[in-house]
Order: sequence, then C-alpha cells, then structure tokens
Amino acid sequence: MFKQAFVAVLLCLVAIGVRADVVNIDNVELARLAASGVAVIDIRTAPEWKETGVIPGSKLMTFFDENGQSDPPAWLTKLKAVVKPEQPVILICRSGNRTRAATQFLAQQAGYRTVYNASTGINSWAREGRPLVPASSAVATCAAGARC
Repeated sequence: MFKQAFVAVLLCLVAIGVRADVVNIDNVELARLAASGVAVIDIRTAPEWKETGVIPGSKLMTFFDENGQSDPPAWLTKLKAVVKPEQPVILICRSGNRTRAATQFLAQQAGYRTVYNASTGINSWAREGRPLVPASSAVATCAAGARC
C-alpha cells in the first residue's frame, strides 16, 4: 500500500514538473528577458514587419497569414530549428491577440516548458519608444510546399 501511494505521489510530482507555463509579460520584462538571451519570435506577417520594424535580434516567423490561416506543424518545425522545447521563448505580435493562441499551442501541445507572451504587442513596444529595426532577410522560411 505504501509503495503504491509513493509511486502515485511521485507521478503527480513529475506531471507537475512537466506542465508548461505561459507567462504574460510587459515591455520591461520583455526587454530584460531578450537582453538575457531569451529568443524573441515575432509571429506577425511580412507587411506588418515592414510597417513597424521589428525588435532587434528577433526571429520573424509568421504564425497566421494575412487570411488568418495557420499551419502549426510547419511553423513548429521552423521554431524548433531556432528554439528547442526545453528553452524559454518569447512570442510577440501586433497587440497580443495572436500570441495568445500561439503560446497556448506551444505550452499545451508542442511541449515547450516556458513560453512568454508579450501581452501588449509591438504596438505598445513602439509607443514606448523602444528600439526597432527594419525587417531584414532574417525571415525564417517554411519547408517547400508548406504554409506558415
């Protein structure tokens, strides 16, 4: 009886440790985490990157296209080439709406342990006068024939 109870408690503790977290962050925390080396993934579309610029050092990986369509498996393949599931990652979009869906996907289905949602998006970042650079050719590409 004791052995079964011990195993049950141990399994619960392991399950708690595996559970992923989505943490909503503000621009101060975004800047701090990015400066410490946490990858920033900008999930907006190419026209949006060109319109506002991007956070220096961020990786550009569209999650939803201009029609609101996404291909999470193809996007995840691109992301895993940049950030492994055991590494923390920050997602940013225009206002924080699209990142809610993408961060939940990473945490609940893709096995990412610590996922940060830049909850006020690039619009807030820009309003605060934080650094932006023109979108460059650093756009991650999809596999041939895949929609990302």
